[in-house]
Amino acid sequence: MGGLMRVPALLLILLTAACAAPPAPVQNAKTAPEPGETVNLSAAGEFTGDDTAAIAYDRKLAPKGSQASVTVESSNGQTRTSLVAEGLLPDRRYGAHLHTKPCGSKPDDSGPHYQHHPGQIDPTSEVWLDFTTNGEGAGRASARHEWALDPAKVPGSLVIHAKATKPSGPQAGQAGDRIACLTLK
Repeated sequence: MGGLMRVPALLLILLTAACAAPPAPVQNAKTAPEPGETVNLSAAGEFTGDDTAAIAYDRKLAPKGSQASVTVESSNGQTRTSLVAEGLLPDRRYGAHLHTKPCGSKPDDSGPHYQHHPGQIDPTSEVWLDFTTNGEGAGRASARHEWALDPAKVPGSLVIHAKATKPSGPQAGQAGDRIACLTLK
């Protein structure tokens, strides 16, 4: 009987010693997206004057009560982005783009446009989501790209601009002042 009690006691000592060992080193640190890896980002909210999750910078163009939602889904070499906005000025054209940083208290805090191909300013490298609101101030836009987001370098926000995006020329990619921003998560 005494020998039977020693086996569990010995196992308990061995298990305790194994659990107290230092953790194993991290293996396979990720440096590039895995094929088929999925990145999902989204944001939604009513634009306020102080909450940087959904902030309005221009109350004339993004009135009190205006709101938006955006989803970004990226996998298998494709990225799909959708935007829905409500409560903006009726029958008006707005520009909208993904930006590199989260929204902040100042319009420029969100950084420049996100570019899949750095330095390339066009709708194949950037995500342009220009839209025209209907008579009630609602609008929507979507974009599809034949590239996947790098999970280590995702866009930080969606910015709504005062004007439609200039498609070409020396001001290509510009869309006027930043009027509202959603921080992506």
